[in-house]
Amino acid sequence: MAKQKKQPRPKAEAPKGFPDYFGQDVMERTAMLAKIAEVYHRYGFDPLETSAVETVEALGKFLPDVDRPNEGVFAWEDDDAGWVALRYDLTAPLARVAAQYRNDLPSPYRRYAMGPVWRNEKPGPGRFRQFYQCDADTVGAPSVAADAEICAMLADTLEAVGIPRGDYVIRVNNRKVLNGVLEVAGLSGDDKAAERGIVLRAIDKLDRLGSDGVRALLGEGRQDESGDFTKGARLDDWQIDKVMAFVGAPDAVQELLANRIGNNLSDNPALTYSTLAVKTSHDRRWDGSVFTQHDRRRLNEEMLTYLSSLVGESEAGLSGIDELTNISDLLNVQGYRSDRILIDPSVVRGLGYYTGPVYEAELTFEIQDEKGRPRQFGSVAGGGRYDDLVKRFTGQVVPATGVSIGVDRLLAALRAKGRLSQEAAGPVVVTVMDRDRMADYQAMVGELRQAGIRAEVYLGNPKNFGNQLKYADKRGSPVAVIQGGDEAGRGVVQLKDLILGAKIAESASLEEWKAQPAQTEVPRDQLVAQVRAILDRD
Repeated sequence: MAKQKKQPRPKAEAPKGFPDYFGQDVMERTAMLAKIAEVYHRYGFDPLETSAVETVEALGKFLPDVDRPNEGVFAWEDDDAGWVALRYDLTAPLARVAAQYRNDLPSPYRRYAMGPVWRNEKPGPGRFRQFYQCDADTVGAPSVAADAEICAMLADTLEAVGIPRGDYVIRVNNRKVLNGVLEVAGLSGDDKAAERGIVLRAIDKLDRLGSDGVRALLGEGRQDESGDFTKGARLDDWQIDKVMAFVGAPDAVQELLANRIGNNLSDNPALTYSTLAVKTSHDRRWDGSVFTQHDRRRLNEEMLTYLSSLVGESEAGLSGIDELTNISDLLNVQGYRSDRILIDPSVVRGLGYYTGPVYEAELTFEIQDEKGRPRQFGSVAGGGRYDDLVKRFTGQVVPATGVSIGVDRLLAALRAKGRLSQEAAGPVVVTVMDRDRMADYQAMVGELRQAGIRAEVYLGNPKNFGNQLKYADKRGSPVAVIQGGDEAGRGVVQLKDLILGAKIAESASLEEWKAQPAQTEVPRDQLVAQVRAILDRD
């Protein structure tokens, strides 16, 4: 009889791109999402939880930068439902819900959703296949008042979680303005669809390639450092100039305002259009001149005037200018000016997908990259108006607008700002000195829990008491409760202050700590009160 081949042991590792989240990470995320939900609730949005799985048909062609309808998803064939896939975001399920329950839901329907999403993409540093999103959307509201509300809510959300005013700006653009610029540049009509696609992709790469790289892609094309050549849109020079005037609008408006008050910004490359908007102190000076709060809050007005000069008589372009003007006016009366919400045409956010206003939350404070170089933190949220998504199900245009927050990105920003709470304390650990007295130990932990104190009984092998204290240390426990037979007979317990003990161990010179005993004996009936006193003190 042939010897049965031994099965190899499975590797104890998660698939690439699927992170594990442990206690502190989960608690920090939960606390942050609770603050976000509080803001969303205050704005009148209701929570919605949808299935993690959708039909591939319902997902459709979901990502604007891929060619195949189901590219980038984890999909499989189900016996009953056909091809299904894990949701890649929280917007596609909302479109399905809005269509499926359109006769039951209020219109407009305002919802927020939080949860994991999955994308079948190559993982890399900071890029995962499973990650959390936090969305808020309004479906059924054609007015740009809905877009203005989302922007205001996003600003309030950032401040609620701990990003102070002056460290962020919500940047707003409108797809219709770019459509107007393209029309003036002779790129409208079905026969120019290919060129428009190249132009949109080129503009989307502005942050990575710079203006010279974008200009090359608008022309004959661009060769990268590896030698690969990307074919360009092959526009004429005058067409390229029109598009680049739109792309360079922030720099142009910044210089217009600077020249108006006699300030040469060319010597201060660190001062960008976004950072100019959020510098709000009256006495902040550059090159000897002063940008006052009034000057900075005029940025939106100056930008609208500049963009109007680019769209000419284009109906689409003028419509986009009107929408941006309305958004600015609606925000101004609520106190949201350009130092918080800024009109900025450099926001592109997949302009092929959105149909009107688009917005992005940018954090303007500096951090250090992996090489120790200073850089701005960058974007943590974005969204816009997508009036065609629900139409896939209903055949009718259903206006919708919304925003998605990158949860991991925002958590990283809060860590960089030191705005997350210190490491959460572990549970009080009731040690086990006598296996036969487990009921006594359970009674102690029950009393602590009834008093609202996080506590647990050590459930490992109690033979080695040192291992119990090592366990308490690894759990981050603030207090260990000890009661052997002698203490039980005398009606007392020993309380070991593990936080105090750690501080004494760190520095023997801390006399103020050493004057307080790290382990005390207290009456059994004072267990809860004395543990509470230690927790309050530490």
